[in-house]
Amino acid sequence: MKKPTIVVCDHIHQSGLDILQNTSDINYVYAADVDKVALLDIIKDATVAITRSSTDIDDKFLAVADNLKAIVRAGVGVDNVDIEGCSKKGIIAMNVPTANTIAATELTMTHMLSCMRKMPYAHAQLKNDRIWKREDWYGRELYGKRLGVIGFGNIGHRVALRAKAFEMEVVTYDPYISSSKATDLDIEYTTNFDDILACDIITIHTPKNSETINIIDEKQIAKMKDGVVLINCARGGLYNEDALYNNLKSGKISMAGIDVFNKEPAIDNKLLDLPNIIVTAHLGANTVESQYKIATQAASNAIKAARGIGYPHALNLPIDETKIPSFVKPYLELTQKMAFLLAQMDRSAIESIKIEALGDIGDYLDSLETFATVGALTHSLKDKINYVNATFVATERGIKVDSDTSTSTSAYKNKVTLKITTKNGVNSVSGTIFNEDTQRIIKINDNLMDIEPSGRMILLSNSDVPGVIGNVGKILGDEGINIADFRLGRSKDGALAIILVDDDISTDILDKLHNLEAARSVAYAQI
Repeated sequence: MKKPTIVVCDHIHQSGLDILQNTSDINYVYAADVDKVALLDIIKDATVAITRSSTDIDDKFLAVADNLKAIVRAGVGVDNVDIEGCSKKGIIAMNVPTANTIAATELTMTHMLSCMRKMPYAHAQLKNDRIWKREDWYGRELYGKRLGVIGFGNIGHRVALRAKAFEMEVVTYDPYISSSKATDLDIEYTTNFDDILACDIITIHTPKNSETINIIDEKQIAKMKDGVVLINCARGGLYNEDALYNNLKSGKISMAGIDVFNKEPAIDNKLLDLPNIIVTAHLGANTVESQYKIATQAASNAIKAARGIGYPHALNLPIDETKIPSFVKPYLELTQKMAFLLAQMDRSAIESIKIEALGDIGDYLDSLETFATVGALTHSLKDKINYVNATFVATERGIKVDSDTSTSTSAYKNKVTLKITTKNGVNSVSGTIFNEDTQRIIKINDNLMDIEPSGRMILLSNSDVPGVIGNVGKILGDEGINIADFRLGRSKDGALAIILVDDDISTDILDKLHNLEAARSVAYAQI
């Protein structure tokens, strides 16, 4: 079978390239130094593309990307990605939204402190001009100041916590979160935007969309305190640049810390002419640690997409990830993996897929159905199935997909159970999430388990008699297969051994395992 091809279109940290180079079941093409016109010829054969801001995913790109199933934007912003165009072609667009969280948080605090103490200017006077004039640099303290945080997501809430450590008063505005997310951290939550405009310092941490472009304009600045400090390390255009310029020049805004601009590179931006602004060249993700995380996560996500087993942080799913609680996302990915596992346990035509959800996750049955369908059909359809067409493909193939909430008692607050029916019968698997994002399979058919849905695994159903573990170990040892883990789930009718291995398993090895006297069935799955 032809290997999927991952094309790296822009420069990423070497750590991500190493992962791709060392993954044997994909072809890896490095095209970061290729002319963007010549890149179009390369992209024709790509299964997945990894991009940054230098490559536009536009009409020209998509027109030639006939084999593309996913795009991974190695970073947060997707301004250069035509999401609608991707959806029309059935291409999943993904980003890496959390890898630069700490870097952007710390840069925000750096700008805040720099604005209050005017550190870059004081530094330049001493170092470049060799002038020692302490009286020029009377700054202000963060202590006791009121900070308004617009947007309380991954970065916004971390900025708020760090501001609390400086003993600032913090208030946040974010209509898309529960107020308890802020108040549980002893941070004031408001639904009145004027409460933000009344603060001493204002920082913004929202995505760039129709609601947030120019969210701070002349009208909002007019309501602010004289001498307010504004910070933007999120996206260019959230503050209206003309209004920002006018009010910095008049002194209404005493200082601004700006890392992002409407048009970049911003080397001719008029804001740079002002004496009361601290600027950086879009450095939110520019730390060694952040670039490492971005590259490794982008590579990992691209490999999952190429294999068809997951699309982390997909942006054009039939659900809006920004409008679902954070606890839901791990369950969606877990559900897809469990369905993928069941499809490999019985590799025959699927007749029906049933989802049962226990707890609050039961409010998201439609999304669970989509992810379960993609997981169940990926093994057989590969890149012909995705989140956009999952329902249509299942209907076309006569597969009944339904779901319901479970009313059974359980030790778990939330649990998802999948049942897949084929002509051979029914297999089921249950899973849950521990510690917010730790995925666990807790039951396969009637056998209680505790395994992570990841890696190469042999599933050996047996009659639970002495010698099974020893015989399995000998067969694998004789074949040079290293056992990474061995889990045994028992029921009244027998046992199920889950053997995690470091190497691929051939059909010959599976036949030897199946010929064991105690063996009832043997399957091999890779997640």
